[in-house]
Amino acid sequence: MLHSTAQSATDSTDLSSLASEIVARALAAGACDTEVTIREGDEFSTSVRMGEVETLKESGSRGVGLRVLMQADNGYRVASTSSSDFTQEGIEHLVRGAVALAQVTSVDPFAGLADSSEFGQLQDDLALCHDDVYSLPSEERIAWARRAEAAAMAVDTRLVNSDGGSFDAATGRRIFANSRGFVGEYRSSYCSIAASPIAQGAKGEMQRDFWWSQARALRDLEDPESVGREAARRTLRMLDARRVPTQQAPVVFAPEVARGLVGAVFDAASGDAIYRGASIFNGKLGEQVAADSVTIVDDGTIPGGFGTSPFDAEGLPSRRTVLVERGMLRSYVLNTYTGRKLGMKSTGNAGRGLAGNAYIASGNLFLEAGAQSPDDILRGVERGLYVTRLMGQGVNLVTGDYSRGAAGLWIENGQLTYPVQEITVAGNLKEMLRNITAIGSDLVFRSASAAPTLRIDGMTIAGE
Repeated sequence: MLHSTAQSATDSTDLSSLASEIVARALAAGACDTEVTIREGDEFSTSVRMGEVETLKESGSRGVGLRVLMQADNGYRVASTSSSDFTQEGIEHLVRGAVALAQVTSVDPFAGLADSSEFGQLQDDLALCHDDVYSLPSEERIAWARRAEAAAMAVDTRLVNSDGGSFDAATGRRIFANSRGFVGEYRSSYCSIAASPIAQGAKGEMQRDFWWSQARALRDLEDPESVGREAARRTLRMLDARRVPTQQAPVVFAPEVARGLVGAVFDAASGDAIYRGASIFNGKLGEQVAADSVTIVDDGTIPGGFGTSPFDAEGLPSRRTVLVERGMLRSYVLNTYTGRKLGMKSTGNAGRGLAGNAYIASGNLFLEAGAQSPDDILRGVERGLYVTRLMGQGVNLVTGDYSRGAAGLWIENGQLTYPVQEITVAGNLKEMLRNITAIGSDLVFRSASAAPTLRIDGMTIAGE
């Protein structure tokens, strides 16, 4: 039975018990299997512009999602509901709604929970939650945002305006339970600081760029002044940018844009794309798909990682999966549903909102670092483009066609010479992966996905 009072049902110390009770209530109402997700969290966010506070937000949230499965001929009927109402009446409405919806949905022969033997979670301390993210009083958090912006603006008189400085902090808790005996929970935290100055060139041209630092713990955050100065450097170097003639040349991707290529590989290896036949990797397991130097890993077990968790959104333990090893495609990334569609097992890559079915989500996704420094890679380019910014969503996973708006710096004789903008870089992802000729040693995680500096030969740069 559910708790008899709203107060006990909303007690934050007993959310795991509440999740289990909702599972029991759904089974009693007619579901043959069920999953419950509960999330709660607190968030602080502030932004300043030209020293004045523009936004200040402190909020807390809590929600519960229920997914039920009803047995039918040749499969299951599936439905989900979600709510922020944790009262007795709210929970009852959640359960009744899910069961009623499931009775009218179509039958899916591939739906269903994982086998009981597959459930589990990592027991080690994954260093995901640190209380110090809230150790600064609100006035000091605002001051950190101001310091980042002020440090940027102080670098050069050509920095005439600002999109602002910001400071964010958050903590969260997630609970997941299902009808096959799994109950798990974990807490997490993060904080970040950023600055985005605007510079004006001699001819009135305006340029903007930004820089940021993000960490699980406040003590690991870069200081506001260094963030501001780096944002200023990146903005100033783009002043007086020009276009270049259309040509084929080596393209060097800076780490902050190279990670987008790694994300495209993940999407192409996703079970959703594979079973639909909508990926360049269809039927390519065990085959060479990239240069021998390329190894791409998805690892949800790295302590302190932004994509780390003890279990995925279906209650399977997080793990390390090598997608590409020395250029060979070794694994797709799957949740239970896509694995079942392909006759395979989940790789522990299920993600989920409060409502809806599980989707494919990455852990800590990265391309392994190489031996060359970024400077060494640049020195090896006689004439080419160093890309620092990409625009648009220009990757076709079915054909591999790749075309993105770009900006960056032109390379002449191994040196960065002048800024370039209003150009497009184009190629085909299948060829781009094989034409990676240099991988940098500068792998740094600033989010859940990361890549070092990459050189790719034979791309088309479309300009004048």
